[in-house]
Amino acid sequence: MPAALAIDIGTYSVKAIAGEPGDVVHVQRVAEVFNTTGLAVPTDDASASKLAQIVDALFSDYSLPRDSVHLSLPETVVSSKVISIPRLNDSELASAIGWQAEQHIPIPPEELSLEYQVLYRPKKNEQALMRVLLVGVRKQVVEQYISIFTQIGIEPVRVETQMLSVLRSLHFTPEDPTTLVVHLGASSMNLLMMHGGELQFVLSQLNGGQLLTKTLEQRVGLDVTQAEQYKRTYGLRPDQFEGKVSQALLPALQVLFAEVKKAIQYFVSQHPQATVERIVLSGGSALLPDLVQYVATETGTEVLIAAPFANASGEIPEKINQPGMIVCMGLLSQMK
Repeated sequence: MPAALAIDIGTYSVKAIAGEPGDVVHVQRVAEVFNTTGLAVPTDDASASKLAQIVDALFSDYSLPRDSVHLSLPETVVSSKVISIPRLNDSELASAIGWQAEQHIPIPPEELSLEYQVLYRPKKNEQALMRVLLVGVRKQVVEQYISIFTQIGIEPVRVETQMLSVLRSLHFTPEDPTTLVVHLGASSMNLLMMHGGELQFVLSQLNGGQLLTKTLEQRVGLDVTQAEQYKRTYGLRPDQFEGKVSQALLPALQVLFAEVKKAIQYFVSQHPQATVERIVLSGGSALLPDLVQYVATETGTEVLIAAPFANASGEIPEKINQPGMIVCMGLLSQMK
């Protein structure tokens, strides 16, 4: 199968994986460069041009293929909602989906780019409601994002949201335990709940790894480069650097994981007979030293780190932040 390319533009870095897509991705090349703009989606023509230059250099420096390019949209610019409605067939749902979007997606219809997916459709003799995922984004945002690539002569073949790519990469089945995926990016934390192999909800918070870096700058008196290095090296280890980094990070982590606890409480309120049995950490900040132990203690739940390359083959670099590449691997996993 011809090589394809998956790109994930984050506020901290731009990540890309070239490879042969499928159930088992054959990785050919992995690339990551610093995003000097600090933007995941351009806000004007000037920032779009700067991002285009970064992406163009990434293609050239790593000899990446420019055909069959698949992209992810940051969850922070997307509105995702799982709705429950009476059972409809496909044509009935297509007719009704616009009205449903008006009720649940806070974007005016004339500005809305909408996708939807049936998560569960009961049989005709069942009394249960069908469940549908709505994903909405402003048309202007999509156009600005695509403009990054059209400026350098690339026509992307697909754009989807980050968390749908994360979901696909993790290969959930109905037999898997109820799991909360915590995707820790640089500027956001996205939460995805799976129960019975079915998506329950997606939530997005505008805080992430950069909050931890800024906390170290302020509390320990470091510049941004030092703070990032100390965060990645010492993390929450109390026996490192006299515990100063750990002590400085804890208040910020408590802010982040208060939202995680709220998400768990919300799920339990909707499913009183169920419990969240597992948390999976993904994203670039998932490898913060001793974060797994911290989350396990705070939530009383088994905690794992996502391993998106576990079933992959090919050229996988030894020194790579694997959970940080999960969006790209999910983009490749979906193409068959």
